[in-house]
Amino acid sequence: MSDSGASRLRRQLESGGFEARLYVKQLSQQSDGDRDLQEHRQRVQALAEETAQNLKRNVYQNYRQFIETAREISYLESEMYQLSHLLTEQKSSLESIPLALLPTAAAGASTGEDTTGAGPRERGAAQAGFLPGPAGVPREGPGAGEEGKQRTLTTLLEKVEGCRDLLETPGQYLVYNGDLVEYEADHMAQLQRVHGFLMNDCLLVATWLPQRRGMYRYNALYPLDRLAVVNVKDNPPMKDMFKLLMFPESRIFQAENAKIKREWLEVLEETKRALSDKRRREQEEAAAPRAPPPVTSKGSNPFEDEDDEELATPEVEEEKVDLSMEWIQELPEDLDVCIAQRDFEGAVDLLDKLNHYLEDKPSPPPVKELRAKVDERVRQLTEVLVFELSPDRSLRGGPKATRRAVSQLIRLGQCTKACELFLRNRAAAVHTAIRQLRIEGATLLYIHKLCHVFFTSLLETAREFETDFAGTDSGCYSAFVVWARSAMGMFVDAFSKQVFDSKESLSTAAECVKVAKEHCQQLGEIGLDLTFIIHALLVKDIQGALHSYKEIIIEATKHRNSEEMWRRMNLMTPEALGKLKEEMRSCGVSNFEQYTGDDCWVNLSYTVVAFTKQTMGFLEEALKLYFPELHMVLLESLVEVILVAVQHVDYSLRCEQDPEKKAFIRQNASFLYETVLPVVERRFEEGVGKPAKQLQDLRNASRLLRVNPESTTSVV
Repeated sequence: MSDSGASRLRRQLESGGFEARLYVKQLSQQSDGDRDLQEHRQRVQALAEETAQNLKRNVYQNYRQFIETAREISYLESEMYQLSHLLTEQKSSLESIPLALLPTAAAGASTGEDTTGAGPRERGAAQAGFLPGPAGVPREGPGAGEEGKQRTLTTLLEKVEGCRDLLETPGQYLVYNGDLVEYEADHMAQLQRVHGFLMNDCLLVATWLPQRRGMYRYNALYPLDRLAVVNVKDNPPMKDMFKLLMFPESRIFQAENAKIKREWLEVLEETKRALSDKRRREQEEAAAPRAPPPVTSKGSNPFEDEDDEELATPEVEEEKVDLSMEWIQELPEDLDVCIAQRDFEGAVDLLDKLNHYLEDKPSPPPVKELRAKVDERVRQLTEVLVFELSPDRSLRGGPKATRRAVSQLIRLGQCTKACELFLRNRAAAVHTAIRQLRIEGATLLYIHKLCHVFFTSLLETAREFETDFAGTDSGCYSAFVVWARSAMGMFVDAFSKQVFDSKESLSTAAECVKVAKEHCQQLGEIGLDLTFIIHALLVKDIQGALHSYKEIIIEATKHRNSEEMWRRMNLMTPEALGKLKEEMRSCGVSNFEQYTGDDCWVNLSYTVVAFTKQTMGFLEEALKLYFPELHMVLLESLVEVILVAVQHVDYSLRCEQDPEKKAFIRQNASFLYETVLPVVERRFEEGVGKPAKQLQDLRNASRLLRVNPESTTSVV
């Protein structure tokens, strides 16, 4: 098809008034025949394929550009945050330089010039003792009186619900406040109207109460020493915004206009700098040596005795701790950087270094203040490590993926928390693996997969636990055993639902239980034996399966007994006879040859032979399911099955009057008592490990029948 024809067809199909019904009608009228319609169909098909290819290409290109844009935005945001942090540090360093080293500042101070850049309104208000904020609430300055500061703070407490218990620090006062609008960080959607209250040591964010005019509700409180302020570049229609960074979260606020935004940024930096200078002065004053009290000469006071001189001895000066080293001064900031960069090992190394340095030293106020700052970073680090081990994180890495966070929590002295989080993480992983396992049509195939997934995960978890918690408190190992018991319950629930709830045959159930036991025994390689747990959890289901299969055998035996004619079996072919001999040998009946005759005849009843095969099959499958808790259940079920056949033979022998049939019944009874019952008794003893008295009593009861064939005593 030519390019002009394809373009014309595309324009026709893309037109707004295109009607498919009319188009097909016109096309059928204008076409010369089937070939013309086929060619037109090919042209439409080619156009559709071309359109689909263009659409795929555009989607792929847009998706690739989206990924690249998102990656660049992430890189730029990280770089801007680092740049802002560096600029803040440089600004603080420059401001800490003594005023005498800055000629320009000194000159401005000596001539009385204003070097702060404040306007007449701000300078005049500062001389009066406060600076008015945007909402009319005074912005306190250094000249404000204590009574005015307390009155302003009391007014704030009356306007904001839920903050009275948070703002009781001595010396705390309001610096600045104003209305803001909070935006969502990812999509820049407006969230809510808030009001910011800047104290001299913290920032309070409160939300508006629309039902109560002029009232607010407490939302968040951020200490200034852990708060970073970042200017957000205007990008219409989003403008006049700034970002507050509080690890691990951030919030974006919009001011009323550019002037108020600038005031917010300036007053936040000024207040943070004032707080930093105040705390540095407090540290210097606490670290400065105290001057000894003046000692008067002995002759100046004639009434002073020797005892008074001893009381006047100067106090022993408190031992000082040197905190002026650079690594100690920068330790809180270095911890923040390590936490932000997910360098958990580096953060814990710094903490260990500080603890080793302060190990045998006293705790004066500067050390206590440093400890408080460090403890706050430890809390943040712990929260990040806890999040790393939470089940909400990806579980694909296996138990080794948790080693990093677990080891650092143990180093922080939180071994119990690390153990709890590790086991909770692995429980979620095991549950997810079992839930994602595809249910197969063949039960045995599904059980093989289930056992492989569960026990492999359990074995890996045990080995990783041994690696991570070696040398820790032995209580962690008790917690692991409890966890393994709970995990085994999860496995048994899935196992029973597939094997026992679906009413599988006893042979299938026995094979599935055998597979589970074999996998469970593999845990013995690491000293973890959970066989008794799987026995305890499966005993109820296995009891139900044995009872159900026992009832099936009893019903089948009773049905055959009701149709019993007491005739010899005729297998018709030597092959069938040979197959029966092989089946009886597999059942343990080695002397079956003496009951066979010529021409494929068997001198036994079909009912007795079928009962023998079914009973021995039941015994073999039940022994695969056997464990000590099931001993009496299995034995009682076996006795019930045997009694159905024994009582039927005994009843038939007493009721039959035909001498020939009576002799044939006695022959079947002899086979049942002298061949089948000893085989059952011997096989039960081999499988269980001890003889069964009930089976012995049942066999001994048959002696009366063999000694006195005419006895009417029934075997019970």
